[in-house]
Amino acid sequence: MNILFIGDIVGAPGRRALEELLPRVVDRQYIDLVVANGENASGGLGITPQVADQLLAQGIDVLTSGNHIWKHKEIIPYLESTDRLIRPANYPPETPGRGYAIVETAAGEAAAVINLEGRVFMNPLECPFRTVDRVLEAIPKEVKVILVDMHAEATSEKQAMGWHLDGRVSAVLGTHTHVQTADERILPGGSGYISDAGMTGPVDSVIGMKREIILERFLSQRPQPFKVASQNIQLQGVIVKIDAGGRCLEINRVHLPLKS
Repeated sequence: MNILFIGDIVGAPGRRALEELLPRVVDRQYIDLVVANGENASGGLGITPQVADQLLAQGIDVLTSGNHIWKHKEIIPYLESTDRLIRPANYPPETPGRGYAIVETAAGEAAAVINLEGRVFMNPLECPFRTVDRVLEAIPKEVKVILVDMHAEATSEKQAMGWHLDGRVSAVLGTHTHVQTADERILPGGSGYISDAGMTGPVDSVIGMKREIILERFLSQRPQPFKVASQNIQLQGVIVKIDAGGRCLEINRVHLPLKS
């Protein structure tokens, strides 16, 4: 089974990259399941129901998210109505939405997608390590393919999650920092790992935002409104090849430019 995991989609440029590049990747790489982090897909911060529907209609099977999922209040009833947009599982139990989804792939096999949020330099949520242990107990034993989106700031926390889950899930894929790392590997227990899958959006930017605005923030220490950049748009992510037993056979980075 081939799974395409797409790094954080940022604003209209990221959605445009998906619209133009995703069909080609799915066709040429024989992709059976497409998962993408969509928490910044609407204006660079948050996601609306309309944008979620658009992305799902373009061929994404499951949208994961993170700390920015709550930016647009209209997403809350949407989270309650679907299992194709999930939020981190380690929010309190009464939080709207679901922390994982089980879907059928194009190959006709079941696959689980789990969303977690880190706590280092982020919100003081429930422990993601203990949370994922509980989630794994709830997933039916016959579901062998399990993908984890570890949405976190600290590389150390992401790596720790990789080792914590090695041999128990198919892959642990980091999101949130928007900078694709070059540490993709298969851990000894058979789980694929990368610290950050990257960003689908404008690369000539500071994590998707116009660089002159971010530079002004750093230089002046005064708040500036974020605006999504528009140059050098890429689709970034990883393709993970998984066997019938749920073990990772290959993990390869993807970074495709959108030709203007």
